[in-house]
Amino acid sequence: MLTFNAILATEHIDPKTVRLVRHKDNRASGMSTPYNLWLAADGRLEDYQRLQSRKVFQVGGLLASFVVTPAKHTLFVGLYRVKALGTAPTGTIDPVLQTDRTGLNMYDIDREDKLSTYAGHLFVDWGSGHRAWVQLAHRKDKPVLEIRKHLAEDPFPGFRPFCWDIDEIAAVPLTWQSVLKGVKGVYLLVCKETGKQYVGSAKGEENLWSRFLDYKRTGHGGNIELKARGRKPYQVTVLEIINSDEGIEKAESAWKTKLMSRKFGLNRN
Repeated sequence: MLTFNAILATEHIDPKTVRLVRHKDNRASGMSTPYNLWLAADGRLEDYQRLQSRKVFQVGGLLASFVVTPAKHTLFVGLYRVKALGTAPTGTIDPVLQTDRTGLNMYDIDREDKLSTYAGHLFVDWGSGHRAWVQLAHRKDKPVLEIRKHLAEDPFPGFRPFCWDIDEIAAVPLTWQSVLKGVKGVYLLVCKETGKQYVGSAKGEENLWSRFLDYKRTGHGGNIELKARGRKPYQVTVLEIINSDEGIEKAESAWKTKLMSRKFGLNRN
């Protein structure tokens, strides 16, 4: 079986000098997951990697960086050299959390050319220790699962198959986000603890994507009944795409009747 350390050896890299870094941040909102930042290729993933609350990297050592894809696969995205350690200056913003990180550890990190042909193509089995996001390569060799010739996001599956957990909505691929930003209509939230349903709609200046983000941010999207329940794990699906606000209101009422979400679910009107 091919392993990541075997690939390091082909480039004459000692695994003892390499830390494996797996980026997945469930606190992310909007489009700012590490995976989506990597896709954007504008340097924000590197900025995110530089900022650390603890001294987790070794100056002079190497980082083999991975991101978690929407399909929960671990994808290699590049090899980096840690050059120095400093302090984040005033006004430094975390690209994922969008919060001020003034005073945190801030590493000076440069990308290496070695292994660049594998970046965006090589998938590994990280194993069961997902919470250990920084590991020593010589102690935790990773089996290589796949090396793809081309990396492309899965195409948007269509509105009928679309189904996602609100808690992980930020991991929706960028191309899918663009589709959801361009439409309005009626959606369904299902509580994963109780199975109770809530029929809602995006209309006016809102779109489906903005509504989904609002639930991620607040836990209730401004709805009184959902607010009273506290934050719960919801799954969201799309019931119907409609252009006019009048049509959306009629369809929303019809879906509430069909699903009996007023009597047995979470709708109160």
